[in-house]
Amino acid sequence: MRWPLPGRRRYRRRMILRHDVTGTGPALLLLHAGVADSRMWEAQRATLARTHRVIRCDLRGYGDTPLTSDPYDNASDVKALLDSLGEHPVAIVGASAGGNVALQVASQWPDLVSQLVLLNSAFALPATRSLQRFARREDALLEAGDVAGATELNVATWLGPDADDDARELVRTMQRHAFDVQLGAGEDIQQGAGPAIDLGAVTARTLVVSGGQDLDHFRAVANHLAGHIAGARHTQLGWAGHLPNLERPDEVTALLTGFLDETDPEG
Repeated sequence: MRWPLPGRRRYRRRMILRHDVTGTGPALLLLHAGVADSRMWEAQRATLARTHRVIRCDLRGYGDTPLTSDPYDNASDVKALLDSLGEHPVAIVGASAGGNVALQVASQWPDLVSQLVLLNSAFALPATRSLQRFARREDALLEAGDVAGATELNVATWLGPDADDDARELVRTMQRHAFDVQLGAGEDIQQGAGPAIDLGAVTARTLVVSGGQDLDHFRAVANHLAGHIAGARHTQLGWAGHLPNLERPDEVTALLTGFLDETDPEG
């Protein structure tokens, strides 16, 4: 056994998130929701790659990125990925939990993020009753060992009425895989909260998107973010649930490209 040797300090290299890169142009990072993985962006990838270098990644415990016993936080993982690719600055589109990670990165390293799109982003506001009911039901199903039931609860909760059968099957597949990986990891996971979010520190040109069919908690979050990020624009999609890019892919792709391709009036 070569390592460790007496008197020599052992250095651990930070894990680089599983990712893929498509296209050329300004860098664009897509961060997935907590019920999904990088596959949720497949319908947007080719169009966005016509004008951007599109980076999709799986956060730890999702898709093809494993969980390990090393301490970590998602924002630092994302920063390490961007450093490894040499991408500065970058536009970020974040959905739900991925939106919260995007906010951490944009707040902690504001010079790194040029544009920010937040699709029904998570943020630390007090949970509404509807979100509390969901969390209690999910916890009860998982504690009872009914992973299939918890998966179906997530599919039913987070996709709006316009989602087709293919979208529901994709979310079902992604969520079940995430449950299997995360529940199988046991108690050894050391995930940190990551950097605190200071909305006043965000300098990226920002679009906040909310869904009229989503839980009221996320509509409240969107209003809060739009009111506290300087210059942020808020668009509510009346038809949308929590994952609008899977519900009406073409419409959301057009929304993203329209915002990303705008010229910053102060740039």
